Amino acid sequence: MLFTSLLKSDNIRYPSKLYFPLLAKRIEDGDPAAYFLKGQLYYEEGWYEEALRQFERVKDTDFQAMYQLGVMHYDGLGTKEDPEKGVEYMKKIINSDSPDAKHLKFAAAYNLGRAYYEGCGVKQSTEEAERLWLIAADDGNPKASVKAQSTLGLLYSLSALKDVEKAFFWHSEACLNGNLESQGALGVMYLYGQGAPQNINAGLECLKKAAERGNVYAQGHLVEYYYNRKFYSTAVSIAKRIPENVNIAVVAKITDCLPTYIAKGAAMAAFYFARCLQLGLGIHQDEAAAKKYYSRACLLDPAVASDLELKANLGRI
Repeated sequence: MLFTSLLKSDNIRYPSKLYFPLLAKRIEDGDPAAYFLKGQLYYEEGWYEEALRQFERVKDTDFQAMYQLGVMHYDGLGTKEDPEKGVEYMKKIINSDSPDAKHLKFAAAYNLGRAYYEGCGVKQSTEEAERLWLIAADDGNPKASVKAQSTLGLLYSLSALKDVEKAFFWHSEACLNGNLESQGALGVMYLYGQGAPQNINAGLECLKKAAERGNVYAQGHLVEYYYNRKFYSTAVSIAKRIPENVNIAVVAKITDCLPTYIAKGAAMAAFYFARCLQLGLGIHQDEAAAKKYYSRACLLDPAVASDLELKANLGRI
């Protein structure tokens, strides 16, 4: 899993081809921030080797440059992949007393938590990952790491630290702060009463809003909800919104949702759509097309497809 880099700078308001000469002049005039801005432009253009050179020049005086170097070494962008070095830079930022590092500490703690969770560049420790993510999440502060808030929701949903009340809390915080992944997860939790009393209206509201924003996991659960309530035409309509050959990696990049959950949502939608095609529910019966979508569901997520096939065989769906 990749480290999270800095977002595009609000200070960069011009097309890069026009801005490079301006930065060259600022460097000539001794502007200490110009090297970082130039490196960031190279980074955003995908010119990683040149970005690395710019960041290296000011890493000892510019914490933003140090942060980006940590990302690049960890992920192997413009240089040989070196997770240990990436971790080292993140630790320096977290442990720094400089006020210039303060705004980077939440993001650095989130990245370092990922390294510990995966055991990449450091010895694996779920407990240390949890500690760092709690620091990064900062009690739901919208200016902290919203990614950490959402990740804690997932951590408390799935791992040995499973605690559905904590999962619900963190997904709620992340959702309030605009996280799309958590908006879908929160909808499912409301829908089935996980971590909070069941609230179907709240669940559907979250799922619909998340689906409108491109959350495929939410779309899959909406398809299931409407199918189970015999609103077959609605289920079919939502299932059709997911492209037949959905590119999981592209959707993940656009939505910032985890590929695993995108695949699960797409598999759910494909299976229920196949079921409707097979039985002629809400759509003209087409068994050949049904077989294609059953196969698609199996390719997307074999476990999801197997579970739904068992339910179908038992007459539960």
